[in-house]
Amino acid sequence: MDKLYDFLIEAKKQTYANANTEKVQPSRIGSKDYEYKKDTMTYHDTYFGGTNFMGEEVVYIDNETPIWGMNYYGVTLDETLTEEAVDKALRPALMLVGQKDILPVRGPKEYINEEYKYTFEVDGNLECFTGTETIYKNDKPVYILKCHGGKIVK
Repeated sequence: MDKLYDFLIEAKKQTYANANTEKVQPSRIGSKDYEYKKDTMTYHDTYFGGTNFMGEEVVYIDNETPIWGMNYYGVTLDETLTEEAVDKALRPALMLVGQKDILPVRGPKEYINEEYKYTFEVDGNLECFTGTETIYKNDKPVYILKCHGGKIVK
């Protein structure tokens, strides 16, 4: 699990959280996909939508055996916010993945960027967890994401 922990931090910083990373070929109709490979491990993130979205992340070993995964669903609560506005608050928070006091499945416990505040609460460990991510604008919730996941055993 230590190797997975470190790999997740690196993979997440090299995919969606990093605004300069390009998407890969979609794996399904209408999906947006990111992929990161290092040594024998591959991380793949597939999601659908924009201001309301759902997705799945999977880590493979030896490029073929899934060993870890996470599903997520996010909703923009303030209909005036665009996907770009949410990204402005979300991506910088997600680039902070890997702080030692929280699982490296989303961002830090708290991050403030101008009028936006990001929070993430998670229960469990990398083998089995659930979490809630919230973005506030001027102390009003404008976005929420629920996630869950863990170890995959064949």
